[in-house]
Amino acid sequence: MSDRIAPDLPVTDAEAAAEVIGAEDTVLVSGFGGVGYPKATLPAFAAQDEDAALTVVSGGGVGREVDDVLIEADKLARRYPFQTQEASREAINSREVAFHDRHISRVGDEVRLGEFGDPDVAIIEAVSVGEDWLVPSTSIGHTPSFVAAADQLIVEINHAQPDELERVHDVFQRDLPPGRDPIPVTGATERVADARVDFDPEKLVAVVETEQADDPYEFRDPNEVDLTIADNLGDFLENEIERNPMLAESVYLQFGVGSLGNALMGELSGIDFGNRDVVYFGEVFQDGLLDALDSGLLSGASATSLALSAEGQERLFDGIDRYAEDVVLRPADVSNNAALIERFGVVGVNSAVDVDLYGNANATHIGGTDVVSGIGGGGDFNRNCRLGIIALPSTAAGGGISRIVPQVPHVDHTEHDHSVIVTEHGVADLRGLSPDERMDALIEVADPAFREDLRAYRDRATAKAGHVPFDAGTAFDWQETGGD
Repeated sequence: MSDRIAPDLPVTDAEAAAEVIGAEDTVLVSGFGGVGYPKATLPAFAAQDEDAALTVVSGGGVGREVDDVLIEADKLARRYPFQTQEASREAINSREVAFHDRHISRVGDEVRLGEFGDPDVAIIEAVSVGEDWLVPSTSIGHTPSFVAAADQLIVEINHAQPDELERVHDVFQRDLPPGRDPIPVTGATERVADARVDFDPEKLVAVVETEQADDPYEFRDPNEVDLTIADNLGDFLENEIERNPMLAESVYLQFGVGSLGNALMGELSGIDFGNRDVVYFGEVFQDGLLDALDSGLLSGASATSLALSAEGQERLFDGIDRYAEDVVLRPADVSNNAALIERFGVVGVNSAVDVDLYGNANATHIGGTDVVSGIGGGGDFNRNCRLGIIALPSTAAGGGISRIVPQVPHVDHTEHDHSVIVTEHGVADLRGLSPDERMDALIEVADPAFREDLRAYRDRATAKAGHVPFDAGTAFDWQETGGD
């Protein structure tokens, strides 16, 4: 028996644990940012001969051992609310798997309130487990809510994850409304709870031992466009720091997950913050933040997931004694909480598929139809940050498609949710601008090859009366018509 597992618990193998899952169960799985997800029980379930149609809910992105194995076995019917794997993306876009997208901060409550059905089983990866508690591994996400909501609990103890991860966890478990108290976090890296997720011992039906590393993000190296966007963002932030009284003494930052977000984090050292305290307060902790902590630029970081590359994980695990002093992981309904984001005056930097001339942003659907992953926590931060920024390249498809468009075909973040758009061509500060002025500002950060067509659309739209210039006849076909 491992010293990570308390005596007299129902330790079994993955195949026996999989027998707990019913053919049409709603299954809640841990994992966020591609790490901390269960790796053995669902592959064992997928290998069974019986037909199945599971509903699977995760707090964030998970690995192939959840989505891919179930899709390949034709045992996944419904998926909520965020996914990152190619197999699940293809199945959702072909309508073989039903998908419903949600703001991450709300998912824990929605699961506990039965909005995704009656949760049957929670499968949670942990580094240790007792009779009525567990310690999560590389992410917390919505694990506390999932454990509370499910009728039965399977815990996977992953020996590939160091048990010292307990030192970074701060598991503040919230009551449901209307009996909910304020979150008592007054400092971004302040710990207000312990590292354990409590549960009713009657729920625990299986403990499975594994030893398999996460299948985390592989961040590409920053390209010239990424670095130019980072330079433009840095210039904007330096000017903003000098003029904005909110940033006079401290700067709280958040970046969206992905290669661009990681590249922007990595360029923080190029920004002159003066003697201000710089803190990260977001949902994912990525590789770029390790450099910022090592250099002393960041005084601390709060997130819900260690969404690191394999190299980043090794670096953090090897230095866990040092990083545990400055890194805190919290449940997603705390890391993404509107009151805390506002309390700290977070400056949020997220990305999008495209942005239109009105300031609306599409973050989830290519062409308005094909889902990429989901809205994730971008909406939580865009809507509640004191300063919301969207950073994106001005083109896609090797420069053949503009990502600044007359009208986005799918809206995730409205013009009211963020304040600044940054591309490699500059910064569009939309604060206080009228619709006409917003159009002009956004055209200037579009790729020069598309500005003439965008101006032609603007001219057609502004020729008509109304507060918001709009030309319905050409809002979506301007590229095909060449602006005529």
